[in-house]
Amino acid sequence: MKVNLVAEHIQQWLSDYLDSTGVGGFIIGISGGIDSAVVSKLCALTGRKTIFLSMPIRQTKSEYSRASKHIDALKSEFDNVTAIEIDLTATFEQFEGQMPFDLTKNHLAMANSRSRLRMMTLYAVGQANNCLVVGTGNKIEDFGIGFFTKYGDGGVDISPIADITKTQVFELARYLNVISDIIEAKPTDGLFEDGRSDEDQIGATYPELEWAMAFQGNEQALSEREAKVLSIYKRLNRINQHKINPIPVCRIPNVLLD
Repeated sequence: MKVNLVAEHIQQWLSDYLDSTGVGGFIIGISGGIDSAVVSKLCALTGRKTIFLSMPIRQTKSEYSRASKHIDALKSEFDNVTAIEIDLTATFEQFEGQMPFDLTKNHLAMANSRSRLRMMTLYAVGQANNCLVVGTGNKIEDFGIGFFTKYGDGGVDISPIADITKTQVFELARYLNVISDIIEAKPTDGLFEDGRSDEDQIGATYPELEWAMAFQGNEQALSEREAKVLSIYKRLNRINQHKINPIPVCRIPNVLLD
């Protein structure tokens, strides 16, 4: 990947898209992860108004620390950047308390609810400041295995890194001098209090999943690990089509509408 040219291309794309909308700037949720770090730096580099929003919900200390250090680094580097922190823990716990089911048996439902609460917050603050909500999903997450929350972190206005892989995101991060704490951390969605990584949840690394996404060879010749990874990829790709594809619309024949 021609990393310098890709970075310049994304920056120009962000600026051009913003100009086409007449909106005043960008807003990005900062998680302490590699994707939001890269996207936020690219937005800041456009010189346009850029808001970083930190929205901790019972966040692990390491995740919160990485997000804070990244925000501080960019605030010191760019004049067009502002940062806001909204602790959503109490709001989330109030929501939790109203749920008519056993929370201990529905971890994923509540984890996804964290993401959706953050999406609502991003759009509220974004609209109040005339900003586009910028997505942080990469190619393998958005179009390979659907590893995002529908109407959560998947609820955005634009997706600047959705056509590059996680490995390429790391390349961009190193080129953009993202802080080492973030580059060295295991990728995580930050939706679980035990700090589990993406690999813990998925059962495969991002390089393995990228291999599976591109695989077109003879499955009979695969090693045991390769076969397992390919099976993981195919299963997630299949069950998450409702997230990867546009919402199905029931088309009514004209003869029924006349």
